Amino acid sequence: NVPRLAFINKLDRQGSNPNKVINDLRNQLKLNASAVQIPIGLEDRHTGVVDLIKNKSYTFAGERGENVVEGEVPDDMKDLVEEKRMELIEKLADVDDEIGELFLMEEEPTEDQLKEAIRRQTVACKFVPVFMGSAFKNKGVQALLDG
Repeated sequence: NVPRLAFINKLDRQGSNPNKVINDLRNQLKLNASAVQIPIGLEDRHTGVVDLIKNKSYTFAGERGENVVEGEVPDDMKDLVEEKRMELIEKLADVDDEIGELFLMEEEPTEDQLKEAIRRQTVACKFVPVFMGSAFKNKGVQALLDG
């Protein structure tokens, strides 16, 4: 078995639906997958991603998305970010003892604890982190490589 991660591409195209892709990873491929990012806008309004681990937004400026601008999570996305972050923690808690303990004690894991758990469980082939963006326009690729 080879450790893997997923990258949902072409979020700037019409009909893009990252939630469907994640559900398909879970239901059809039977993978314990969860998003570590969510998109800021879809289709022609796709401007960047929100990192669920760091709680930061990344927008991509320039013709090819070469300028990465880090910022705060947009106000209209805060509830969705919190929901998806909890989903990430739940999926990790299913396979990682440290995160599972924190989850049961209703404590919030730190950024470092989440990163370490994701790495441990990805290497163990028990978790698939899902990144997203638009590779053609270089949106999200930097975060994937740094992930």
